[in-house]
Amino acid sequence: MPYRYFWLIAGFLLILIMAVYLIINPSYEKSFEAKYYYHMGDYKKSLTLSKEAFALNVYNRMASTIMAQSQISLQYTEYIRQARQYMKDIDKLAHQDTLTSGDKAKMKLMAEVVIDGYIKLSPSVVTDKKLVQEAAYYHNEFVKLHEKISSSI
Repeated sequence: MPYRYFWLIAGFLLILIMAVYLIINPSYEKSFEAKYYYHMGDYKKSLTLSKEAFALNVYNRMASTIMAQSQISLQYTEYIRQARQYMKDIDKLAHQDTLTSGDKAKMKLMAEVVIDGYIKLSPSVVTDKKLVQEAAYYHNEFVKLHEKISSSI
């Protein structure tokens, strides 16, 4: 019976020591902060902090994982930003009084850029589902737009 309590106390102390190490270690402290910013959607800050944490300890897997995930999420946010901008530009062109063949070619080129950009994205299991869904939405919209423009040229 006393051995059971001994192992229980020893296990609890080991977990407590590991928790204190993770909290006090500056590399892991920055990793936890980077993870917080990642989950809040501030991917640039998360990337910066995870790079700092990784520089402090290259064996910090948490920092390397957050760094990779932040880079992927930044690629998605940049893709979405570009798609929104192109959508606004195309909308301006489409609402002109006359639509020239040059305007159609410009719209087709913008659609091709967005479609090709989507192919370069590679989500992971941890990537925010909203980012992935929004990128897929823009991709589908530009595929439809490209088909319409291609058939009218």
